[in-house]
Amino acid sequence: MNIFINGSPADITLETEKTVGDILLGLEAWLTGTGNRLSGLSIDGKEIGVKALDDFFSREISDIKNLDIRISTWPALAAQALNDLRGICAYWENAGFEDRKALVSDWEKSAACVFLAAEISDMAGFASRAFKGEGLAPSQLSILAEERIRELSDPGAEIENAANAVQGIASRLEDLPLDIQTGKDGRAAETMQLFTRLGEKLFRLLFALKSRGLSIEGFTVDGSPVKSFMDDFSAALKELTAAYENRDSVLVGDLAEYELAPRLIKFFEALKEGASLTVS
Repeated sequence: MNIFINGSPADITLETEKTVGDILLGLEAWLTGTGNRLSGLSIDGKEIGVKALDDFFSREISDIKNLDIRISTWPALAAQALNDLRGICAYWENAGFEDRKALVSDWEKSAACVFLAAEISDMAGFASRAFKGEGLAPSQLSILAEERIRELSDPGAEIENAANAVQGIASRLEDLPLDIQTGKDGRAAETMQLFTRLGEKLFRLLFALKSRGLSIEGFTVDGSPVKSFMDDFSAALKELTAAYENRDSVLVGDLAEYELAPRLIKFFEALKEGASLTVS
């Protein structure tokens, strides 16, 4: 049997492998930690879809002539899945009821949907709800997917573009206790939501930089290893959320002004420095 990876002959020596599944499992073990993923498969020229892949795991390799395996980087697969989602959203706007049912059916069977469900679960959830008429409208979902694609394709530019948002949210965090004390509940709730979303975005951008070669092991924020920073940041956020729910404006003020607002700015500055060290 001839084995190809991305169209090129693969230097793979088969030993105890008997089935396609044996080969793919061994390949997945090899891919772990490389940032690459299995993205496609064809057997003797026949393309095997994601949904049908399990049916071929037990296929004996003795009667296969050519096994063509495709691998891609995680960011490339993620960007493709998100772009496919944007395509569905675009069709949705002008589709009738029956056409929308067909679109959803096709989406749920697609490789993009499977990938998002496994790898970017929040986007998969947004999509599922949007196509049921809940949560975000498909047009809003498309905008969100486009933002995620920008984060993957050019994290450095996306970090630079977040500068005003970081400063704005840091300022709002400092105003948070006063908003609670003066009954500005809507503004206080919005501040919490905006801060949470921005924090999630910055962490996504960190891992986008990692995919471009940034060493997470050597990455520091204000002199601390990034893992320690993330642990402390998450703990402070949980404490802030609890204090906010209990309307403890004194504790909210201390955490927001002296813990989270400074850390948000320091994290952002570290990301900018990290972006300058990676290849765009």
